[in-house]
Amino acid sequence: MSAPFKAATLGNLLLEAVDLACERDDRVLFSGLSFRVSPGDLLQIEGANGAGKTTLLRSLCGLMPLQQGALRWRGQDVVENWPAFRQDVLYLGHRPAIKPGLTALENLRFLHALRGEASEAEYWEALAKVGLMGYEESYCRNLSAGQQRRVSLAQLYLSEAPLWILDEIFTAIDKSGVAQFETLLRDRAQQGGMVIFTTHHHMSLPGLTPLRLGEPA
Repeated sequence: MSAPFKAATLGNLLLEAVDLACERDDRVLFSGLSFRVSPGDLLQIEGANGAGKTTLLRSLCGLMPLQQGALRWRGQDVVENWPAFRQDVLYLGHRPAIKPGLTALENLRFLHALRGEASEAEYWEALAKVGLMGYEESYCRNLSAGQQRRVSLAQLYLSEAPLWILDEIFTAIDKSGVAQFETLLRDRAQQGGMVIFTTHHHMSLPGLTPLRLGEPA
């Protein structure tokens, strides 16, 4: 079962990037980059190490500045309507952002509270779905890297955000876990959700569109 997403609320959703450009350490990572993401789309950002994949995702979320271009959501400029855009986006970085001194349950409560509310039953159910039944009250410092990643990924089973931006979500996840989350992404798109992501895993999901960044200079 995927997150409780309501396709009926999609309205005029559309993420439109126009002529984006970004530099880092006096080197152009990408320029003239334009694309659109509509309900039901799965957009996989590809490119060699150093091509700017993570930078692009962080820029889409407002965590890094763009040197050029426009980013529009629901037909409005993201910079001018940042609070509204932020409520519609779930961003998971390549690091799990887990606090080792908190339990798995406490971490999930904290991570999700930044975006919304959930019942205790929903928190426990989300952890069970990612294979952490019995670890809910274990301190994250005692969990493996893969288990810590699963705590972070449990947010996907709670999120109603129409746009997910996910950076290397399969890091430290075993083969069965990768298959599980591939199914989650497929189901999300079929419900009308929108996903932009990076991964080193080969993906063959229906409707998947690749966007390859240029090789680094």
